[in-house]
Amino acid sequence: MLHVLYLVHDVSDPAVRRRITMLRAGGAQVTLAGFRRTTNPIADVEGLRPIDLGATRDGRFGQRLAAVAKAALSIGSKLGGVPRPDLIIARNLEMLALARRARSAFSASVPIVYECLDIHRLVLRNDVLGKALRATERFLARDVKLLVTSSPAFIANYFEPFGQVAAPIELVENKYFEAAAILPGAPEAEGSPVGPPWRIGWFGALRCRRSLELLADFSRRMDGRCEIVLRGRPALSEFPDFHGFVEAEPWLSFRGPYRNPEDMAAIYNDVHFSWAIDFFEAGQNSEWLLPNRLYEGCRFGAVPISMGNTETGRFLKQQDIGVLLPDASPEALEAALGKMEEHRFARLKGRVLARNPRTWSYDRSDCRALVERLRSLTAVPGSFAAEALA
Repeated sequence: MLHVLYLVHDVSDPAVRRRITMLRAGGAQVTLAGFRRTTNPIADVEGLRPIDLGATRDGRFGQRLAAVAKAALSIGSKLGGVPRPDLIIARNLEMLALARRARSAFSASVPIVYECLDIHRLVLRNDVLGKALRATERFLARDVKLLVTSSPAFIANYFEPFGQVAAPIELVENKYFEAAAILPGAPEAEGSPVGPPWRIGWFGALRCRRSLELLADFSRRMDGRCEIVLRGRPALSEFPDFHGFVEAEPWLSFRGPYRNPEDMAAIYNDVHFSWAIDFFEAGQNSEWLLPNRLYEGCRFGAVPISMGNTETGRFLKQQDIGVLLPDASPEALEAALGKMEEHRFARLKGRVLARNPRTWSYDRSDCRALVERLRSLTAVPGSFAAEALA
């Protein structure tokens, strides 16, 4: 069995849980180690007890650098009881720095995979800091065996033009994970609530202040004909007073965190539209990413809303689904949804449900293929070879 040491920047990130689930469903054994954004250590992630590397703070780049430097000194002792892994996956640049320290602790040539699912605005700067960070990334990635990323636009706009990583690239989209095999036909989705009021769901990592203000303005214009439902983890460092702002808005509600995948059907079946727009790093990462909420919402029949000039918008154009805004304004949103009628919404939803379910989801066969791809980087025999030797 392939043994993967997974080094992550935030062990409580739901996307980390999803990746662990995929690796284990594909037949890998996983050891998890990483930082946390909580006061106390995380006791359990998918049945694993993470090796705690300390606390970091969202948006505090200097503090995170100091935490990485401190962890580099202690990671050898913290991994002392861990059997030598067959492979190390480093999620994000800061963990790539620690991956090399971890490998040296095992006194073995363990392959390293670099998993980069966001391009941070700091590495795109043209000043001394940006150039230094890109040089650091190139140095740390000089002998990685594989780059895993989630959007073709990351490759086209960053990795290839800047020449950051020479390794082969594996595109692993932020798709929803299905425990059972994906069968032909539309995915199961309950009927949406009758509208109006029409509900827009903004779920996941809530970090975009501009989206919050735009949606609030739009909901006031609609005067109760459209409601905004927020769920997930708000990045409070990005909002002066997130909870106070939401409570003051008559048509906005924040309904707390949710479990993925356990709650996904219920939360998306409760809304009509999914907000798939992000201005957090406008012109850069926000325009290049294909977010989790795109796949999750479409999987359960929520009609996505995006901007036409983004990678998400281009993806939706190819699929011929969704609502694409020409500009980021309450007026554009009102023009698109202000006169929404039930029969028109039914057509929009029907087009989403008519797409191949594999567009939105991975199943166990995809997980096995991913693990086999990782296994090919190591000396660990594949499943068929292992059976032949048994």
